[in-house]
Amino acid sequence: MHIVKQKFDITLITSADYLPAADKNEFTKGVIYDDTLLAEALGQSGFKVARKKWDDGSFCWADTRYAVFRTPWDYFSRYDEFKPWFEKTAKLTQFINSPEIIKWNIDKHYLTGFEKADINIPPIIFIEPGDKHSLAKLCGKTGWSEFILKPAVSGGAWHTYRFTKEGIAEHGNIFSELIKSRSMVLQQFQDNITSEGEISFLLFGGKYSHAVLKKASPNDYRVQQNLGGTVEDYYPSPDEVQFAENVIKVSPPNIIYARVDVMHDNNNELALMELEVFEPELWLRRHPPAVNNFVEILSSHILR
Repeated sequence: MHIVKQKFDITLITSADYLPAADKNEFTKGVIYDDTLLAEALGQSGFKVARKKWDDGSFCWADTRYAVFRTPWDYFSRYDEFKPWFEKTAKLTQFINSPEIIKWNIDKHYLTGFEKADINIPPIIFIEPGDKHSLAKLCGKTGWSEFILKPAVSGGAWHTYRFTKEGIAEHGNIFSELIKSRSMVLQQFQDNITSEGEISFLLFGGKYSHAVLKKASPNDYRVQQNLGGTVEDYYPSPDEVQFAENVIKVSPPNIIYARVDVMHDNNNELALMELEVFEPELWLRRHPPAVNNFVEILSSHILR
């Protein structure tokens, strides 16, 4: 029997915008630095590591034993290309987290499962492709005064819109266009996102590692750094940590790494905004012990 020797133990998956270059902004440099820290720590643990963009046609994914999604942050705008690549590559290498977990998490329909598991989430409605209802009719049924509209498969605030009742007509055309081919999410806007921000909990092996507080720039609601948001270290209460860890406990098993985004909802209760187990920003650079924690979890998963 012919045995193919794999060239790499682990490949970190990125996208073209997050490959090293001299003209990168501070946010992008920070993201690349995170991967550098991770690659160096993995190398020191004896793993041979590569870092490749997911659509690198010159790379053979069968040459790596494991692949870890880090920053493939153009997948949602190129989903028609990404999905077949993902399905093909899942047969050539072993993804961490697993393909089954990623498929569950990549579409925001997963949030309905948390609602059934008594994890508090803000009010949400899913609209499926081809739905003929107008945005005005859908919004009118909710009783809400302010809304968030976005695709069920999205990231980085891509095609994310905030509007009040007065702005429904203005967003009707973009909704009508997107709903032709995509599932859409309609959410009640949560006021505290602009005053308090959003807490991101980073968990490895289901256990809390560290947290950051993300805040939007003045007159905005989007907390992403590349859109002007800020990030600072956050030291959560035991109740907040328990909330985040409970999210993982009721999720599918064997989640290796995750980011749990939490805020206080319009009732001032802790609420899950998003669970990210596919390609979360981990802010390893803000908490040095996290790098080794992550490597230990990866190592134990690979070597077991």
